[in-house]
Amino acid sequence: MGSLQLLPPTASSHAADMDWLFAALLGVSAFILLLVFGLMILFCVRYRKGSKVERGNRLGRTWRVEVAWTGLTFAAFLVLYFWGADLYVRIHSPPGEATDIYVVGKQWMWKIEHPGGQREIDTLHVPVGRPVRLVLTSQDVIHDFAIPAFRIRQDAVPGRYETLWFMPTEVGEYRLFCAEFCGTWHSRMGGTIVVMEPSDFQRWLDSQDPGPSLAQEGEALFRSYGCSGCHGGAGTVRAPRLEGLFGRPVPLEDGRTVIADDRYIRDSILMPKAEIAAGYPPVMPSFAGQIGEDDLLKLVAYIKSLADKTADSAERPAP
Repeated sequence: MGSLQLLPPTASSHAADMDWLFAALLGVSAFILLLVFGLMILFCVRYRKGSKVERGNRLGRTWRVEVAWTGLTFAAFLVLYFWGADLYVRIHSPPGEATDIYVVGKQWMWKIEHPGGQREIDTLHVPVGRPVRLVLTSQDVIHDFAIPAFRIRQDAVPGRYETLWFMPTEVGEYRLFCAEFCGTWHSRMGGTIVVMEPSDFQRWLDSQDPGPSLAQEGEALFRSYGCSGCHGGAGTVRAPRLEGLFGRPVPLEDGRTVIADDRYIRDSILMPKAEIAAGYPPVMPSFAGQIGEDDLLKLVAYIKSLADKTADSAERPAP
C-alpha cells in the first residue's frame, strides 16, 4: 500500500530550498493565525459581559504589546521576503556553463529544440548534475512551463523571451504541466522530463537525427532574409556587425545602455526602431509578422554563436 505523499519528489538543486521557504512561510502564517485567534478567544472569555476585570488605562497598558507584535511580525515577513527574493534571483541567474534549450509553447504542445538540432515534442531529455537554461516563448497565448518535482515554473509569453534554469539531481521521469489556462485542451498540455546519466544522455543525443544545428539553420535564415546584405562584411549599408555582440553592452541613441541578450536580439529583429544602436541610422525594416517563433530562435542561436568571434577574424558571410 503506497504512502500518502503531500509534496512531489525533490529532484533539482532548487527544490529543497523552495520547500524550506514554503515550510517557513506556512509556519509563520500558522503561528500568527493561531496567535490571533487564540488572543481573540482569550479576550472574549476574559472581557466577557459581567467580568470584573479592570478595563481602564487601555493605551498605557497595551502599547508595548502593540509595538512588539507589529515589530516581530514585520521582521518575520521581511526575512521571508529577502529569502524568497534571493531564491528568485538565483533561479533566474544561470551559471555560465548552462546548456541552452529552446522551448516554444503552442496550443496544445511543447516544442523543444536542443542546441545540436535535436527536437522533441512534450518530452525533454536532460543529463543529471548539469545545469540547463530554458529559453521560453509562446506561439499563440500565454502558457506556463511547470515541473513540480523541480519546483520551477515560468510563463511562456507571446512576443517575448523568458528564461530560467535548473540542475536535475535525481535520475528518473518527472511530469511536465502547463500551469496557465490556455484553451480547450489545456488539461492535456503536459509532458515528461527524462533525467538521464550523462553517458546515457550522450548516447540518446547521438541516436537522434539532429540535422543541422540551430545555429546552422539560423545562418541559412540570416542569408535568406537578406540580413547579411547589411550586417555582413560586404554590406553597402552601415549597420552594426554581429560578431562578438551577444552578451556585451550596447550603447543606444537615447543615451541608455542595454545588454545584447536573447530579448534584445529578438526585439531588434521585430522592432528595430525601439532601441537604436548609437551611431547607426534607423534604416532596418521590421520583420514582425514575417518570421515565426521557431525561425526567430534559430536566428538568435546563430547570432549567439558569433559571440566569441570578432569583426576582423570572422568569416564574412557572404558573411
